[in-house]
Parts: sequence; structure tokens; C-alpha cells
Amino acid sequence: MKKIIVAIDSFKGCLTSAEANQAACEGILAKMPEAKVVQVPVSDGGEGFLEAFKAAMGGEIVDVNVKDPLMRPVVAQYLIQGDTAVIEIAKASGLTFLKPEERNPMVAASYGTGQLVVDAVRKGCKHIIVGLGGSATSDCGIGMLRAIIDAFAKGGSWDDVRELDNVCFTIATDVKNPLCGENGAAYVFAPQKGATQEQVLALDARAKRFAMASAKHMVRDCQNKPGAGAAGGLGYAFLQYMNAECRSGIDLLLDTIHFDDLLQGADLVITGEGSADRQTLMGKLPYGILQRAKKCGVPVTLIAGRIAEEQLLLDAGFSRVVCINPPDISQEIAMQPAIAKGNIKTCVIKLVK
Repeated sequence: MKKIIVAIDSFKGCLTSAEANQAACEGILAKMPEAKVVQVPVSDGGEGFLEAFKAAMGGEIVDVNVKDPLMRPVVAQYLIQGDTAVIEIAKASGLTFLKPEERNPMVAASYGTGQLVVDAVRKGCKHIIVGLGGSATSDCGIGMLRAIIDAFAKGGSWDDVRELDNVCFTIATDVKNPLCGENGAAYVFAPQKGATQEQVLALDARAKRFAMASAKHMVRDCQNKPGAGAAGGLGYAFLQYMNAECRSGIDLLLDTIHFDDLLQGADLVITGEGSADRQTLMGKLPYGILQRAKKCGVPVTLIAGRIAEEQLLLDAGFSRVVCINPPDISQEIAMQPAIAKGNIKTCVIKLVK
């Protein structure tokens, strides 16, 4: 009996990690009914982070009334297991809340993420894991900090907040960017959130002012730490104000599920993502899985809806790199969930032996 591990990232705007995994599993079992298939829902900190940790560690999903990026009331979720909370910031402050014409990082606020933190702390959580991905904001986490101050600081100042003193924060992201400058949050990420070039300059200047004031007040400066630029500077706020530890999202998840143990006795790992190219090798989820599997001598097949620079991916160590889509299919059709599931299943039937 062959043991095959399936750990495919979400196909953004199309399939969740669990849906992609299930399609691949159906393909494997159609070809090899006797195979042992282990499905691992995965996320590196963005879309699907909450669901991946729910599958990994169990726990209870909690609903909270919060504010979306434009301060409209919405219901957001986070996960509690014992005294640990897992927050996916996109559930409260995500770009998916906004119509294209509403995107404006000059006004979008991370207040709702702060409300999730407040609720978790009030419920007794001592370790809070935060997935930083998919945000609509570029406010350096100021909105989040304001929500925490509003809830806990009678004097209206961060110095009055004591409820977080014994809470440990871990932020999960594959983003290594600093807060400011040409590689910072505003320059690199704000345009995809709707910022014009003039707004990018204004956002970066605002971030520099905030970081300078914070460093002067707190006698430490985290603006250049890896991950500070994640989620429009939310990473900076967690690092600077909550002394958070920054971890690779995929490594954090794989450690949680004891992925190295799952690899024992495995004959193959199938991983994937919507689009694979050289950026896959810059700390993205399939590459993190590849590194773990290589140490255990388990071959890894990479599948994707779009593939570029295939030889580069093969040279990195993937045993096979396979596009799930036929060459003549349009992107519009390929992005339909039922079509994508069918293409994954068909692709996997052809590649397993």
C-alpha cells in the first residue's frame, strides 16, 4: 500500500486548500484504491489559515461582532483551543470585504483585528497566533492598537494597557519586508489595495512618522525587523507593541501538525498552488513543504493552475512540476470551482503510479 500526503495551498478565488486536497485525493483513489492518502489542509498565514489550524489542533470557532476595514459592522471568526487563540486578520480586516471601488488604504482600518485580540484576551487566551495575509489596510496596525486601547485603557493611552502583559503573540507570515522604504508595506503592497502613487508616498511617510514616534516613546525600534511590513504594517504593530515572535506561516503550521512525523513511511507528497514560478521558491507554502520532505527523502510533486520557469522549480528539488489545466482553456473557465476540481482530479490520475 502506498502512502501519499496531499498538502495543496488554496487556489485563490477558486478553491480552498481542503477542496483542492479532496479533488487530488479522489484522483489518487480512482487510480490506486488501496492507497493511504493523508490530507493536510495548509496555509502560510493568508487565506485558509484559520481552517488549517482548526484541522490541525481542533478547538472552537468563535463569532465576534467587529468592524470591517471601513468600520462597518460585520461578524468575524477566530479559533480557541485551550488558552491558545488563532486569528486570521483577513476575517476582520480583509480585502475581500471591499468592492474594487471601495479600496482605499488611506482610510481602511485594522480596528476589527484589534477587536478579535480583545475578545481572545477577555476569554483568557495566553498565546495568540496571528496569520497576516489578505489585508485591506496599510495603517501600521494603528486601528488595531486603537481598538485595544478603547477596550482596556481607561486613560486612553497604550501605557495604560495591562491586560496583554502576560499574553504571548506569534505572527505568521512569509513576508520579510520592513515597514518603510522601497521594500516596505506601502511601496510593495499598497497598490494592490487600491493606492495611487501619491497615496503610496503619503502612506510611507505616515509609517515613518509613526515608527519614529513609537521608537522614541518605547526606546526600541522594530520597523526594520523581517515581517514588519506584513499586512500593511500590522506586523510592525505586533512586533513593536506586543513583542511578538515572527514565524514562517508554513513552518508554524507544519510544526503544529507534526508534519515530519507524517512523512515517515510516505512514498510521495503532492503539493500545489494557483500559480507556480520563481516566487514559489521565496518561502511560499509549497517550498516550505518541499524542504521538510527533502530531509526525509520523500519526493514532492508540484501541481498548479499556471506554471512558469518550470526548470527552475525542478532544479529546486520538486520531482515533477505539472499544470492541471489543458493548454487551450481560458482563465475564466479554469477558475470555475467545479472545473478546477475536475482538472486537479484528472491531473492526479495521470501522475500517480
